[in-house]
Amino acid sequence: MKLSLSLRLAAAAAGAYLAAASLPAHAADAAYPSKPVTIIVPFGAGGVADAIPRIVGQKLNEMWGVPVIIENRPGASGNLGMGQVARAAADGYTLGLAPAGNLTVNPLLYTNLNFDTAQAFAPVTLLATSPNILVVNPSVPAKDFKSFVAYAKTRPGKLNFASPGAGSGAHLAGELLNQSAGLSTMHIPYNGMAPAVTDVVAGNVDMMFAGVSTVLPFIRGGKLNALAIAGPHRLPQLPDVPTVAESGYPGFDVTSWYGIVAPAKTPAAVLQKIQRDIATVLQDPAVRQKFADQGVEPASTSTQEFAAMIQNESRKWADIVKTAGIKPIQ
Repeated sequence: MKLSLSLRLAAAAAGAYLAAASLPAHAADAAYPSKPVTIIVPFGAGGVADAIPRIVGQKLNEMWGVPVIIENRPGASGNLGMGQVARAAADGYTLGLAPAGNLTVNPLLYTNLNFDTAQAFAPVTLLATSPNILVVNPSVPAKDFKSFVAYAKTRPGKLNFASPGAGSGAHLAGELLNQSAGLSTMHIPYNGMAPAVTDVVAGNVDMMFAGVSTVLPFIRGGKLNALAIAGPHRLPQLPDVPTVAESGYPGFDVTSWYGIVAPAKTPAAVLQKIQRDIATVLQDPAVRQKFADQGVEPASTSTQEFAAMIQNESRKWADIVKTAGIKPIQ
């Protein structure tokens, strides 16, 4: 796997995104949108990745006066739907809900993609973020992150962590923890989040990183213990749980995020209009509450900021994948 080549392509693409996004807005088609807009979600109906664009799409429908259609295209860890976005007409009428992994990790792991992630998409805006939580089964004798690290260091290779699959955000979070804290916990991949969480709750696996909406009911029910927030700040749902950074590992951040992308070469002014209108939608109190109900936070950015974020995240995860020796997926 040629990580250096992937990074060069990502950097070149990000530079192109930045240049395109700087074009004057008055060049946009003043009639946009004049027909239905489709947002392709590369996962099945239900779940956070499906709920977020539906919440935003409903408000854009009201704002634009045209239908905003959510089309689920699951398959191949999101690569199927992302490929459809990549091949769509570059006119702003087909957009994609892009989870972090599909833009920054999958290009490093999947050798059979039929599109070049670094060149195929024009970033529009970040949409939402969701920090992960490190949870352990109550049988693990650690009540906070520091005591967990001390415990794990005395048992190299004996503790394990679950994830919904190789290369998933939860997998990379566990590898980052190993690298940051000098641990040797073992990865146990599952076919999806639900069976992974089930086995941690059952005590068949010691721990995992997961989104707040997924594990909060188990934490409140005493079936899982939350040790640390793997994001930049504490969560209102768990105000007494510190971040990993607070616990002695500055800069540790494994935040899941979702953005909106368009096919490459979509006119910059059209991208800017979509970005501005989504930013307006994300200020709506009703939208913010619905996001909170899903365990995510609204996070609007400019097209330039989102492009830079993709580039930085790609570099970060490439280093982690290389150090952990994660093998490409055919």
